Amino acid sequence: MKQIVVAITGASGSVYGVRLVAELLRAERRVSLLLTRSGLDVLRHETGLAWAGSVSERQAQMRDYFGTDSRFIHYGEDDLFAPVASGSSAPDAVVICPCSMGTAGRIAAGLGSNLVERVADVALKERRELLLVPRETPFNQIHLENLLRLSRAGAHILPAMPAFYHRPQSVEDLVDFVVGKILDSLRIEHQLFPRWGEQAPLA
Repeated sequence: MKQIVVAITGASGSVYGVRLVAELLRAERRVSLLLTRSGLDVLRHETGLAWAGSVSERQAQMRDYFGTDSRFIHYGEDDLFAPVASGSSAPDAVVICPCSMGTAGRIAAGLGSNLVERVADVALKERRELLLVPRETPFNQIHLENLLRLSRAGAHILPAMPAFYHRPQSVEDLVDFVVGKILDSLRIEHQLFPRWGEQAPLA
């Protein structure tokens, strides 16, 4: 069973991260969920999910929301003693979804001031999968240079850019497309969107 870290930062698009966690648990993966303080704030604003209190209290709220128990664990942003912060127990994959440009810049600079940045650094140094899902528009030159630097270091850059060939009928369809592309990158089977050529022909 793969151990996957999902981190939600303060970029808009927290629904992508929440949907990803649900699908990973459905696929019977072990999931560690990290949220920055800004990530918690944006999550509350965009989805109404007001996960609050101590780390253990938030974990209980999250487990209740996702309907799971021991396969899911939540670590606080400042918990650098969490097992996933060490290369000796590095996760199989790390997905930062959504990834703010501030987070991307600090990872690109080799900084590890919080658990999200440290886990990303561990993934790079241990040659584990690191997927960044930036949700920003437009990009400036600094953003692009940081993303290129991360790509060259081994990260997989997967922008939150939904397709329309499958003729989505709802916001959920658009979210599922991006989450499905993340699962494809992790080589996890899913049925979140039809493949090219599988959709019904245009009328």
